[in-house]
Amino acid sequence: MKDIHEVLRRKQAKYAQLGKQIELLQQAAEKLREVAPLLADIEEDDSAILADVDDLAGQANSMSAKAGAAAPGSNPAPAAKGARPSAPRWP
Repeated sequence: MKDIHEVLRRKQAKYAQLGKQIELLQQAAEKLREVAPLLADIEEDDSAILADVDDLAGQANSMSAKAGAAAPGSNPAPAAKGARPSAPRWP
């Protein structure tokens, strides 16, 4: 049988650790509440920029397709997987 004092000591240590983690999470939540409106503004701007990039990429793809069709006998390179540009994601 385990020593009850050892079990109690471990439980108290775990409880203290969880209390610290809760406090840190609450602090992080407060900071996120402060910057959330700023991030929302940035995401709106990014979506407009990404729409422009997608339009340009679509134009480039159609131009390259026309160029490939205009060159008879040439062996067109296979389309690269994931050729569509993507924006970096925030962790």
